[in-house]
Amino acid sequence: MRVHVADHPLITHKLSVLRDARTPSPVFRQLTEELVTLLAYEATRNVKVSPVEITTPVTTTTGVKISEPRPIVVPILRAGLGMLEGLVKLLPTAEVGFLGMVRDEETFEPTTYAERLPDDLSDRQCFAIDPMLATGGSLAAAIQFLFDRGAKDVTAICLLGTPEGVAAIEAMAGDRDVTLVLGALDERLNEKGYIVPGLGDAGDRLYGTV
Repeated sequence: MRVHVADHPLITHKLSVLRDARTPSPVFRQLTEELVTLLAYEATRNVKVSPVEITTPVTTTTGVKISEPRPIVVPILRAGLGMLEGLVKLLPTAEVGFLGMVRDEETFEPTTYAERLPDDLSDRQCFAIDPMLATGGSLAAAIQFLFDRGAKDVTAICLLGTPEGVAAIEAMAGDRDVTLVLGALDERLNEKGYIVPGLGDAGDRLYGTV
Protein backbone atom coordinates (compact mmCIF):
# COMPACT_ATOMS: atom_id res chain seq x y z
CA MET A 1 0.00 0.00 0.00
CA ARG A 2 1.17 3.49 -0.84
CA VAL A 3 0.50 6.37 1.56
CA HIS A 4 0.87 10.00 0.53
CA VAL A 5 0.46 12.73 3.15
CA ALA A 6 0.19 16.13 1.53
CA ASP A 7 2.96 18.57 2.39
CA HIS A 8 1.82 21.84 0.88
CA PRO A 9 1.25 25.19 2.60
CA LEU A 10 -2.07 25.80 0.81
CA ILE A 11 -3.45 22.48 2.03
CA THR A 12 -2.21 23.09 5.58
CA HIS A 13 -3.71 26.58 5.58
CA LYS A 14 -7.13 25.39 4.38
CA LEU A 15 -7.11 22.51 6.86
CA SER A 16 -6.36 24.96 9.67
CA VAL A 17 -9.48 26.96 8.83
CA LEU A 18 -11.45 23.72 8.46
CA ARG A 19 -10.43 22.59 11.95
CA ASP A 20 -11.59 25.82 13.58
CA ALA A 21 -14.85 25.20 15.46
CA ARG A 22 -16.00 28.72 14.50
CA THR A 23 -15.92 27.98 10.76
CA PRO A 24 -19.56 27.95 9.52
CA SER A 25 -20.98 25.16 7.34
CA PRO A 26 -20.97 27.13 4.03
CA VAL A 27 -17.27 27.93 4.43
CA PHE A 28 -16.57 24.38 5.58
CA ARG A 29 -18.20 22.98 2.44
CA GLN A 30 -16.28 25.35 0.15
CA LEU A 31 -12.96 24.56 1.79
CA THR A 32 -13.65 20.82 1.60
CA GLU A 33 -14.24 21.09 -2.15
CA GLU A 34 -11.03 23.10 -2.61
CA LEU A 35 -8.99 20.67 -0.52
CA VAL A 36 -10.23 17.65 -2.44
CA THR A 37 -9.28 19.25 -5.75
CA LEU A 38 -5.76 19.87 -4.42
CA LEU A 39 -5.47 16.32 -3.08
CA ALA A 40 -6.85 14.92 -6.33
CA TYR A 41 -3.76 16.03 -8.24
CA GLU A 42 -1.74 13.49 -6.27
CA ALA A 43 -4.52 10.90 -6.18
CA THR A 44 -4.89 10.85 -9.97
CA ARG A 45 -1.16 10.66 -10.69
CA ASN A 46 -1.50 7.09 -11.99
CA VAL A 47 -4.87 7.38 -13.72
CA LYS A 48 -4.89 5.29 -16.90
CA VAL A 49 -4.60 7.20 -20.18
CA SER A 50 -4.51 6.26 -23.87
CA PRO A 51 -2.72 8.07 -26.72
CA VAL A 52 -4.80 10.24 -29.02
CA GLU A 53 -3.82 12.24 -32.11
CA ILE A 54 -4.77 15.91 -32.00
CA THR A 55 -4.41 18.82 -34.37
CA THR A 56 -3.09 22.07 -32.96
CA PRO A 57 -3.18 25.41 -34.85
CA VAL A 58 0.37 24.59 -35.95
CA THR A 59 0.64 20.84 -36.54
CA THR A 60 -0.55 17.41 -35.44
CA THR A 61 0.76 15.79 -32.31
CA THR A 62 0.00 13.00 -29.87
CA GLY A 63 -1.73 13.68 -26.58
CA VAL A 64 -3.56 11.48 -24.12
CA LYS A 65 -7.12 10.90 -22.98
CA ILE A 66 -8.59 9.07 -19.99
CA SER A 67 -8.78 5.38 -20.86
CA GLU A 68 -11.83 3.15 -21.02
CA PRO A 69 -13.31 1.80 -18.86
CA ARG A 70 -13.59 5.15 -17.15
CA PRO A 71 -12.57 5.50 -13.52
CA ILE A 72 -15.33 5.56 -10.95
CA VAL A 73 -15.59 7.92 -7.97
CA VAL A 74 -17.29 6.47 -4.89
CA PRO A 75 -18.23 8.85 -2.06
CA ILE A 76 -18.94 7.10 1.22
CA LEU A 77 -22.25 8.50 2.43
CA ARG A 78 -23.03 10.89 3.88
CA ALA A 79 -19.89 12.92 4.54
CA GLY A 80 -18.18 11.75 1.36
CA LEU A 81 -20.76 13.66 -0.68
CA GLY A 82 -19.12 16.89 0.45
CA MET A 83 -15.94 15.82 -1.37
CA LEU A 84 -17.55 14.74 -4.63
CA GLU A 85 -17.68 18.04 -6.49
CA GLY A 86 -14.03 18.79 -5.82
CA LEU A 87 -12.95 15.52 -7.45
CA VAL A 88 -15.28 15.43 -10.45
CA LYS A 89 -14.24 18.98 -11.35
CA LEU A 90 -10.76 17.60 -11.92
CA LEU A 91 -11.93 14.28 -13.39
CA PRO A 92 -15.20 15.13 -15.18
CA THR A 93 -15.26 12.00 -17.35
CA ALA A 94 -15.36 9.71 -14.31
CA GLU A 95 -18.52 7.83 -13.41
CA VAL A 96 -19.96 8.21 -9.91
CA GLY A 97 -21.22 5.48 -7.62
CA PHE A 98 -22.39 5.64 -4.02
CA LEU A 99 -21.75 3.51 -0.96
CA GLY A 100 -23.56 4.03 2.33
CA MET A 101 -21.62 2.99 5.41
CA VAL A 102 -22.60 3.59 9.03
CA ARG A 103 -20.45 3.09 12.11
CA ASP A 104 -21.83 1.63 15.33
CA GLU A 105 -20.88 4.19 17.99
CA GLU A 106 -20.46 1.45 20.60
CA THR A 107 -18.38 -1.10 18.69
CA PHE A 108 -17.06 1.21 15.93
CA GLU A 109 -17.87 -1.58 13.46
CA PRO A 110 -19.24 -0.51 10.04
CA THR A 111 -22.25 -1.84 8.17
CA THR A 112 -23.35 -1.19 4.59
CA TYR A 113 -26.87 0.22 4.30
CA ALA A 114 -26.94 1.36 0.66
CA GLU A 115 -24.99 1.00 -2.58
CA ARG A 116 -25.32 2.22 -6.13
CA LEU A 117 -22.46 0.68 -8.09
CA PRO A 118 -21.98 -1.46 -11.20
CA ASP A 119 -22.14 -5.18 -10.46
CA ASP A 120 -18.85 -5.66 -12.30
CA LEU A 121 -15.92 -3.32 -11.61
CA SER A 122 -13.37 -5.45 -13.47
CA ASP A 123 -10.37 -3.41 -14.65
CA ARG A 124 -11.86 -0.25 -13.14
CA GLN A 125 -9.80 2.29 -11.23
CA CYS A 126 -11.83 3.35 -8.19
CA PHE A 127 -11.51 6.49 -6.10
CA ALA A 128 -13.13 6.20 -2.67
CA ILE A 129 -13.67 9.50 -0.87
CA ASP A 130 -14.38 9.99 2.83
CA PRO A 131 -13.30 13.02 4.88
CA MET A 132 -12.10 11.17 7.98
CA LEU A 133 -9.94 8.06 8.32
CA ALA A 134 -10.45 7.38 12.02
CA THR A 135 -10.53 3.71 13.06
CA GLY A 136 -10.38 2.74 9.39
CA GLY A 137 -13.29 0.32 9.71
CA SER A 138 -15.69 2.04 7.30
CA LEU A 139 -13.08 2.82 4.68
CA ALA A 140 -11.58 -0.68 4.87
CA ALA A 141 -15.05 -2.19 4.40
CA ALA A 142 -15.71 0.12 1.46
CA ILE A 143 -12.42 -0.75 -0.22
CA GLN A 144 -13.07 -4.45 0.31
CA PHE A 145 -16.54 -4.00 -1.22
CA LEU A 146 -14.96 -2.46 -4.36
CA PHE A 147 -12.40 -5.25 -4.70
CA ASP A 148 -15.15 -7.84 -4.25
CA ARG A 149 -16.84 -6.28 -7.29
CA GLY A 150 -13.65 -6.73 -9.30
CA ALA A 151 -11.92 -3.33 -8.99
CA LYS A 152 -8.38 -3.25 -10.38
CA ASP A 153 -7.05 -0.74 -7.88
CA VAL A 154 -8.48 1.62 -5.28
CA THR A 155 -7.27 5.06 -4.29
CA ALA A 156 -8.78 6.51 -1.11
CA ILE A 157 -8.77 10.26 -0.49
CA CYS A 158 -9.29 11.58 3.05
CA LEU A 159 -8.85 15.03 4.53
CA LEU A 160 -7.49 13.63 7.80
CA GLY A 161 -6.17 10.29 8.96
CA THR A 162 -4.74 8.61 12.05
CA PRO A 163 -1.94 6.07 12.50
CA GLU A 164 -4.60 3.57 13.69
CA GLY A 165 -6.66 4.11 10.54
CA VAL A 166 -3.68 3.79 8.23
CA ALA A 167 -2.69 0.54 9.94
CA ALA A 168 -6.22 -0.84 9.50
CA ILE A 169 -6.24 -0.06 5.77
CA GLU A 170 -2.77 -1.56 5.34
CA ALA A 171 -3.84 -4.76 7.10
CA MET A 172 -6.91 -5.05 4.87
CA ALA A 173 -5.07 -4.22 1.65
CA GLY A 174 -2.52 -7.01 1.82
CA ASP A 175 -0.79 -7.23 -1.56
CA ARG A 176 -3.61 -5.49 -3.46
CA ASP A 177 -3.15 -2.17 -5.23
CA VAL A 178 -4.27 0.46 -2.71
CA THR A 179 -3.20 4.10 -2.49
CA LEU A 180 -4.10 6.34 0.43
CA VAL A 181 -3.93 10.13 0.00
CA LEU A 182 -4.29 12.25 3.14
CA GLY A 183 -4.42 15.98 3.73
CA ALA A 184 -2.80 15.41 7.13
CA LEU A 185 -1.93 12.57 9.48
CA ASP A 186 -3.18 13.49 12.96
CA GLU A 187 -1.95 12.27 16.34
CA ARG A 188 -4.40 9.60 17.47
CA LEU A 189 -7.95 8.53 18.24
CA ASN A 190 -9.64 9.36 21.54
CA GLU A 191 -11.74 6.93 23.56
CA LYS A 192 -14.84 7.85 21.53
CA GLY A 193 -13.14 7.07 18.23
CA TYR A 194 -12.72 10.71 17.19
CA ILE A 195 -9.57 12.03 15.56
CA VAL A 196 -7.33 14.21 17.75
CA PRO A 197 -6.89 17.11 17.09
CA GLY A 198 -9.23 16.44 14.16
CA LEU A 199 -12.11 18.70 13.18
CA GLY A 200 -15.14 17.09 14.82
CA ASP A 201 -17.86 15.24 12.93
CA ALA A 202 -17.32 16.09 9.25
CA GLY A 203 -20.87 15.14 8.25
CA ASP A 204 -22.44 17.39 10.88
CA ARG A 205 -20.15 20.27 9.99
CA LEU A 206 -20.91 19.87 6.29
CA TYR A 207 -24.66 19.49 6.54
CA GLY A 208 -25.72 20.19 10.11
CA THR A 209 -26.88 17.75 12.77
CA VAL A 210 -29.73 15.42 11.76
